Amino acid sequence: MTYSHWSQTHANKHRVILSKLTHLSDEEVIDYFRFENMVEKENDFCLLYALNKKCHEIDNLNCYWCACPYFRFNDAGLSTHEGKTLYSLCSIDSKEGAQFVSHNSIHQDCTACLIPHKEKNIRDNFNRNWRTTMEKTSQIG
Repeated sequence: MTYSHWSQTHANKHRVILSKLTHLSDEEVIDYFRFENMVEKENDFCLLYALNKKCHEIDNLNCYWCACPYFRFNDAGLSTHEGKTLYSLCSIDSKEGAQFVSHNSIHQDCTACLIPHKEKNIRDNFNRNWRTTMEKTSQIG
């Protein structure tokens, strides 16, 4: 699955859930996306939900963004470094971020970064349209 395909699929899942929550305030929507509630009510939103497993082992994990608005990608590659194609990066160069480097590719490794799962960050940049929040992630063209 490409970054673009995942992003489009996830945006559609997000839109469907939000269409059921129009009666809720923004704060209630953020609360709705807490891991424990999502596992119970939106089990198909994330593959890990079926395993009752978190992507990050933290208290108060919030799944509203899932992806990070600071993640940048291009399925064709952003650039080339020492013969390897750079497919993704962190636009704020998070100190918790790292790179996964293979034989011919470089991908951003966000495993240790919690920025997209903290409710304060979501609240500070809240938008009910996930695509609007994530509009800068795709660096196509």
